[in-house]
Amino acid sequence: MTIQWFPGHMTRARRQIEEKLKLLDIVIELLDARVPMSSRNPMIDEILRGKPRLIILNKADLADPRATDRWISFFSAKGHAAIAVDSSTGTRVADIPQRVKELLHDKIARMKEKGMNPRAMRALIVGIPNVGKSTLTNRLAGRNIAATGDRPGVTKGQQWIKVGSELELLDTPGILWPKFEDELVGYKLAMTGAIREQILNMEDIAFFAVRILASQYWEALAERFELTEAPQDTEDSEQIVKLMEDIGRKRGCLLSGGRVDLEKVSGIILRELRAGKMGRITLEEPLL
Repeated sequence: MTIQWFPGHMTRARRQIEEKLKLLDIVIELLDARVPMSSRNPMIDEILRGKPRLIILNKADLADPRATDRWISFFSAKGHAAIAVDSSTGTRVADIPQRVKELLHDKIARMKEKGMNPRAMRALIVGIPNVGKSTLTNRLAGRNIAATGDRPGVTKGQQWIKVGSELELLDTPGILWPKFEDELVGYKLAMTGAIREQILNMEDIAFFAVRILASQYWEALAERFELTEAPQDTEDSEQIVKLMEDIGRKRGCLLSGGRVDLEKVSGIILRELRAGKMGRITLEEPLL
């Protein structure tokens, strides 16, 4: 699967970020805790040019907490501070300003040594579409400022947003790279809803999802869809299709003649996966 999706507003976002870099003290990089590596934009390191960074593993309520701990350790070993939050409920969001102050301690101290009254620290908040940037921004600000939605690409412009008296956020549109060189990245992002379904084959994405779930989270998959027989080989495409058909029959997704409506069952599988109805699931592990 080769996905190319780089709308014009994303091109503008990169240029606008580069223009604002000199005003920024720190970058808050927002990732999806279920797919931390796949939801990292490979252009970010190039764009940010070594700015201090705080990594936020968002949607942690949907991710396997043990895997999230491993990802935090992974990023720490790479020299990046990381914290897991849930912007939807606000869990640990209040810790973010303090973590920013800790990371900028030396800069704040230098300002005080020069007799300056430290101004509000300016942070860029950035991430790929549908990772929860606007929801997090609104939580931090304590009011609805940034537009939110359950589809990627909701934020279209830039704005400075005050978070108390010590932090200002620059919200930006989500930036997605123009091409996925690794098709697994594309599939994982499609599973979590980071890519518009209109440009994908839903059955292919659901097939990939069932294969991963059957291999790594069989008990959760079986419990949700009342399945009784695990596939002997999750690399066998026929066995995965059979699982999808079994799920379709359980949910009444039938066409004339008793055939399973794979398009309909694919939608059910993806919606329930994204909503966390199969439990807390992480789709990739750090390479330590």
